[in-house]
Amino acid sequence: MNKKTKQEIYDASKIQVLKGLEAVRRRPAMYIGDVSVRGLHHLVNEVVDNSIDEALAGFCSEINVTIKKEGSVTVEDDGRGIPVDIHPEQNRSALEVVMTMLHAGGKFDKKSYKVSGGLHGVGISVVNALSEWLVVEVARDGIVYRQKYHIGVPEAPVKKVGRRKNPGTRVTFMPDGEIFKKRNFSFEILSERLRELAFLNADLKITIQDEISGKSEKFRYKGGLIAFIDYLDQSHTTITRKPVYLAGEKEAIPVEIAFSYNDSYNESIYSYVNNIHTIEGGTHLVGFKAALTRSLNNFASKNKLLKNGDNTLSGDDVREGLTAVISIKVTEPQFEGQTKTRLGNSEVKGIVETIVNEQLAKYLEQNTAVGKRIIEKCKVAARSREAARKARELTRRKSALENESLPGKLADCSWGEAHKTELFIVEGDSAGGSAKQGRDRRFQAILPLRGKILNVEKARLDKMLSNEEIRTMVAALGTGIGREEFQVDRIRYHKIIIMTDADVDGSHIRTLLLTFFFRHMRPVIEQGFLYIAQPPLYRAARGNEEYYVYDDEGLEKIKSRFKSQNKNFAVQRYKGLGEMNPGQLWKTTMDPENRTLLQITIEEAFEADHVFSMLMGDDVEQRRKFIEENARYVRNLDV
Repeated sequence: MNKKTKQEIYDASKIQVLKGLEAVRRRPAMYIGDVSVRGLHHLVNEVVDNSIDEALAGFCSEINVTIKKEGSVTVEDDGRGIPVDIHPEQNRSALEVVMTMLHAGGKFDKKSYKVSGGLHGVGISVVNALSEWLVVEVARDGIVYRQKYHIGVPEAPVKKVGRRKNPGTRVTFMPDGEIFKKRNFSFEILSERLRELAFLNADLKITIQDEISGKSEKFRYKGGLIAFIDYLDQSHTTITRKPVYLAGEKEAIPVEIAFSYNDSYNESIYSYVNNIHTIEGGTHLVGFKAALTRSLNNFASKNKLLKNGDNTLSGDDVREGLTAVISIKVTEPQFEGQTKTRLGNSEVKGIVETIVNEQLAKYLEQNTAVGKRIIEKCKVAARSREAARKARELTRRKSALENESLPGKLADCSWGEAHKTELFIVEGDSAGGSAKQGRDRRFQAILPLRGKILNVEKARLDKMLSNEEIRTMVAALGTGIGREEFQVDRIRYHKIIIMTDADVDGSHIRTLLLTFFFRHMRPVIEQGFLYIAQPPLYRAARGNEEYYVYDDEGLEKIKSRFKSQNKNFAVQRYKGLGEMNPGQLWKTTMDPENRTLLQITIEEAFEADHVFSMLMGDDVEQRRKFIEENARYVRNLDV
């Protein structure tokens, strides 16, 4: 086909115009991130965010979320209710306009909502477009109005269906099975987000009920951000005794911050804009960090707490052991895209900086003893940082002398392109040997670890760098480690797969590794590079027939099949990866065509932070309580 003919094919008939909500159904990931578990739960968040906007405007005091037995979800609030009168331009109910048109809503008119999370006006209409059916009921002026939709299309005009004194909005929807292959809502995932919203909106009552499991939770925190810090720090010993609370407003931007220092070596800062978790931070976070460093250095200098030989405290020094929550409200926030992961408003940095400088200086003046304890903590961090720097230099010199850029125990792959390769971190030499023999050497690398790595929850970087297994991992990954050196762009593999035995020791090693990545290489998780292998628990066989089974439920199904055929069969329970020969390990756990991998994500960083602190910290009582409460949800526990 010649070039002219190719050009003639591309004409006006090839230009598609997607009407209404058709664009959402054609490309759902553009609006909700993906169509997996995260995207499914994002639908609920979008509906809840509308209710939260009513709370921010001062018209909503209670939000109720219910997972219905049929699998749908209901979100109800006691706000003003979506307007139902005829829209002057669209010549139909404003309710129908909001539910069926993108970029339609009250968020563009600053008189209706001074601050809002859903500024793009696509949230509720996107939920409608991606639902098999959706019913919205609005109570306004004593009358209840109702409208039902199928895949975003109204079944009939909005109609009056009853009377009710109290206003509010109730939305019930069933996600479309053609879009979402799995439609099971997780009570835990929804609860984490609702708890977070209750912390951020002091005294707002939020409840969630699961009619399927019978679980329910009620969230209401009069302490707001202070209660949030207490929740995050409950597994640590704090040196500030009670959280520091700073609040102020400048240029119509209210700023609210709470923080504390604890005995850990980690930094945990969570930033929010209009209740949206800005995972990648932004100008408000930059302003807070700069002001914190400056204020503590000023306090240390004024009180002569830095002796001769002590350098000025760095940002890393003053943030070791810090737990902080930053929440600001901005009328017109500039986010990076619909995902809203980073705030870009340049003026916010100076506003936050000014408020923190003023408020923190007053606090330290009135609480000198607390300030001195914080400075002592920062000074120890500074000395450890210097020790870690020397340890890194020593490690680099040793590697250069030995002419070893990669650890000897690493069986690397032949392909050099990171996006095509994967690294299996394997427990023990036995499993490592099977994995090395069974792998595809072109793109699969194997790194066996001997025993359990250091518990990094209880160690600073200088101690970590003296641990051989951690040094080996860091060298194999190629990213470096520590704030000054870590660069996720240098990572040598885009799939890092933790492969351990399905017993107690394997579970512990897995938790230690997850803690390491969460605390010191979080971008590896955030960019979707970290996975957990899912080896089978059983092998059921009869003659030439064999089945690999991954849980007890699957085993019962196989047993039933054999028994119904009156066939004898043998069942082998795998205690460890080393019990599988290389061929079996490849076939069940490593072959991309057949294996199942569990991708590790950080949907709710604050909850993950809390759990890791609890499981790997020193508070035995908190850990015991957590295990007792959650043991019934654990599958494949080998004791």
